[in-house]
Amino acid sequence: ISNQPEAKEHGDLPNQMSIQHDTPEESMIVSLYNYPSFGHTQLNMCVGERLIIMSDDGDFIMVRSTTTGRDSYIPTNYAARVTHRWLFTGTSRYKAEELLMQPSNQTGAFLIRESETNRDCVKHYRIYLLPNGWLYISPRLTFPSLHALVQHYSEFADGLTCRLTVPCFIQGVDNARPIPTAIRRPTINWKEISRRKRTESDHSLVSEGLREAISSYLQITDGTWDT
Repeated sequence: ISNQPEAKEHGDLPNQMSIQHDTPEESMIVSLYNYPSFGHTQLNMCVGERLIIMSDDGDFIMVRSTTTGRDSYIPTNYAARVTHRWLFTGTSRYKAEELLMQPSNQTGAFLIRESETNRDCVKHYRIYLLPNGWLYISPRLTFPSLHALVQHYSEFADGLTCRLTVPCFIQGVDNARPIPTAIRRPTINWKEISRRKRTESDHSLVSEGLREAISSYLQITDGTWDT
């Protein structure tokens, strides 16, 4: 991530992670290339605009531009599937940067994509996957889903270059910022904690780090409240 004011952000998902959507939501198709890409022919579609699939032949798809209304028969890798407005499937690092550098994007614009490699990123935030399925960018903050992670960093920068603002701009789509979803974190009443918390299921809403803190707390205060 650059420290310049116009910095954009995108996260890399571990490539061993299968993407799971938090809520059922219709995905969209977004162009990754200008087409046609040669000569002085008027473009049928431009990078970063929404497309409508007219037919799907496997390796090629017939799409219609929502901007120009023209049809194009293109390879499937000329477009990316987008869910939640920020989860891009089938997008390379280079194309992610190209999309985010479109002039219509503002500071804090972001997208999340599947990582192509396991190498560390200098200017990109890597999203790590814990054995229990939780996610994190910084080990001190873990989240049960991508949606929860995005919602948090949309409210607080918490170590990122800047707070997330709006998903990467897509032509032909209502790009108004969605209303944030309130995330309620469980309130812990330490006096009601018992030894059974030590063996609490990994599916608990309490994060793995907090469960370890509870376990350490019980060891220190063993016998104080349990009878």
